[in-house]
Amino acid sequence: MSGTDDASGAVPESPPRILAVGFLRLKQLLQEVAPEYAQRARVDVVDRGFDEALAEIEARRAAEGVDVLVSAGLHGAFLRRRSELPVVTVKVGGFDLMLALARARALSRRIALVSFGATSGEVEQFSREFSLDIVQRSYRSETDAAACVRELRDAGIEVVVAPGMVLDQAEQLGMRGILLYSHDAVRAAIDDAVEVARAARIAAAKRERLNTILEQLRDGVVAVDEAERIEAVNPPMLRLLGRSRQQLLGRVLGDVAPEFTLVRTLRDGVEHTEDIVRFAGKTLVLSRTPIVERGVRTGAVLTCQDPVAIQRVDRSLRARERAAPTITRWSLSDLVGDSPAMQRAREQAQRFARSDATVLIVGESGTGKELFAQGLHAASRRRAQPFVAINCAAFPESLLESELFGYEEGAFTGARKSGKPGLFEAAHTGSVFLDEIGDMPLALQTRLLRVLQEREILRVGATEPTPVDVRVIAATHRDLAARIDAGLFRRDLYYRLNILRLQLPSLRERREDLPALASHLLDKALDRAGAVPRQRDMLLQVLLGLIAQASGHAWPGNVRELENLVERVASMADAAAPPGPQLLRELLPELHEASAPAEPGRPVDARNPPALVRRKAEAEREWIERTLAQCGGNQARACELLGISRSTLWRKLRAGQGS
Repeated sequence: MSGTDDASGAVPESPPRILAVGFLRLKQLLQEVAPEYAQRARVDVVDRGFDEALAEIEARRAAEGVDVLVSAGLHGAFLRRRSELPVVTVKVGGFDLMLALARARALSRRIALVSFGATSGEVEQFSREFSLDIVQRSYRSETDAAACVRELRDAGIEVVVAPGMVLDQAEQLGMRGILLYSHDAVRAAIDDAVEVARAARIAAAKRERLNTILEQLRDGVVAVDEAERIEAVNPPMLRLLGRSRQQLLGRVLGDVAPEFTLVRTLRDGVEHTEDIVRFAGKTLVLSRTPIVERGVRTGAVLTCQDPVAIQRVDRSLRARERAAPTITRWSLSDLVGDSPAMQRAREQAQRFARSDATVLIVGESGTGKELFAQGLHAASRRRAQPFVAINCAAFPESLLESELFGYEEGAFTGARKSGKPGLFEAAHTGSVFLDEIGDMPLALQTRLLRVLQEREILRVGATEPTPVDVRVIAATHRDLAARIDAGLFRRDLYYRLNILRLQLPSLRERREDLPALASHLLDKALDRAGAVPRQRDMLLQVLLGLIAQASGHAWPGNVRELENLVERVASMADAAAPPGPQLLRELLPELHEASAPAEPGRPVDARNPPALVRRKAEAEREWIERTLAQCGGNQARACELLGISRSTLWRKLRAGQGS
C-alpha cells in the first residue's frame, strides 16, 4: 500500500502547517518543542521580527500554504494586526509565572515583572500578601520596553522576569533576566494552533462546498457570519454589487450595501421573504434567512432575485401548464336547469358532441359558454385527449399569436432557445376552445382561417407548416354579423366557425331554473367557506323569496350575476339572525330595484319595469358618451370598442337626446 493512501484509496489530508515566530530565548523554546508535534503538524520557526517576519510568512504562505501563526507578546500583537492568518499567542499560566518569580527571588530580593499589554492584578495582590516587593511594569512597543528597562535599572532592580525582547535590553544594561515563558506554555500554544488549523480547514471545506453550490445559482446570494461579515458571495451578486470577491470577503454587508443589511435577521432569527427594494436603479426581490447550526445561530443568507426573471419563469410555467393535456371539470350532465330552453341546449350539445365539426357557441356573458364547451369535449370521442382553452380578448395581438401558433428559436428577442409549441399543437388530437372569438385581431383571424381550412399551423418564424388534428370550439357574446358589417370580423372565418351553432339561453329566458341554480350555487359558496352551516335552509329561503319578488329583474349578468348575489347571501352564514330588510337592500340592491313598486297610474311591464329601463338606458348612454370622448369623437373607433354598428350608435344617441 502506498504511504500516501488510506485503506479506502483516498489521499489523506496533509498535516496542519504552523509557523512559530520568535527569536533568541523564545526561538530556542519553540525549536525544542516543535519536534514533539512531527506526527500531528508541521511546525517551523521563523526567527525574524515584525516586517521581516511578515514578509517571510507571506512568501511561505504563497509557496506552500500556512494554516496558523504562533507568537508571543509584541510580535503576536503585530501579526494580529497585519496578517490575515489566525494568530495564537503564547500565554503565561499561573504556575509558570510563580515558578519564574521564585527563580528570580532566589537571585535577588529586588525583582520586577515586565509584561506586554497590562500589569497583573493577581501578582500585585500576591506581592502584598507575601511581602515580596515585586515591581510590575508593562509595555506596548519597543520604545516603551526600552524606557521601562531603563527606569527599572535606575530604581535599583537587579532581576527582571519578562519576555525575551525585554530580557535582551535588561541584560545589555547589566541586569539579570528570567524568561517569562516555559516549555509548557509553548506546548499549550501549539496545541491551540493545531486545533485552530483543524477548525479552519473544516470551515474552509464548508465554504468551498457552499461556493460551489452558489456558483451554479442564477440568483444573487451572499452569506454572512454572526457579525454580518461576508463569508461567501456568488457571481450574480458580485455583478450586482460591482465588486470583486477579494473586495467583499470579510467586510460587513450593511457597510457595503445598506439596502441588503442582515442585522435584523441576525438579531431576531426570523426569516423575511419577498421584500421589495430598489438598488442600483433596479427593483429586486430579497429573501433574508438565518443560518442555524445545531441550534446556534451562526449567520444569515441574503437571496436577491430579479422580478423580470421571476416573471419569465412564471410565464414559462404557465405556458407549460396550458400545453399539458387538460382534464375537463364539467360534463353536460353537470349543467343545472330543467327548463325547456336548457333541455334543448343540452340535447343539442349532446348531438354536436358526436361530430368533429367546428362549433360556435353564442350567448350573453355569464350564460355558461365555457361549461358547455367542456361538456362538448367530455362527451366527444376526444374526451381522453387535451382540452386547451384561451381567451382571445385577454392577450395583445403579438402575444396571442405566439400563444396560439408557437414560435421557432430566434423568432424574436427573448424567444426560448428550443422554440415553443403553441396551443394548437398542445391540443393535438383534442379540442381547442377559443373564447371571445369576436375580439380576435383581424390579422390573426386570417391565420385561424388557414388552420380551419388546411388543418396545419405555421409557427412564428417557421417556414414549414405543422399538421394538427384538433376540434375547434369557439364562443362569443358579440353580434358577429354586426362585427362583419363594421369590418371587424372576417366573413369567410364566420362561415368556417358557424358550422354547428349552439345558442345558449339567457337566465331571463329560463326563469324556472332560478331556484335550482340558486340552491346549487349556495351549496358551492357555503362549501368554499367550510362546513355547511345550520342556516343553509334559512338563507336559501331568503334568497328564493327575493328572487320571486324581483320577477321583473332582467338578469343582465345571467348566471354570473346570480352567483355574485348568492355569494353575498352566503356571507351571512355566520350571522346570529336572518338578515333584515335594510341589510338585504345593501346586499342585493339589484333585486330590490327590480322589485320596487311601479308609479301610480302606469302599467308595469313584467319583462322590463320602468325603473330598470331608465337605469339601464342611462348607464348605456353614459358608457357610449364616455367611449366617444375617449376616442376623440371618432364614431368608427367608438363602435369598434363598443361592439355595435354605426346605425345602432346613432339610434341610441338619438334616443338619449329625446329622453
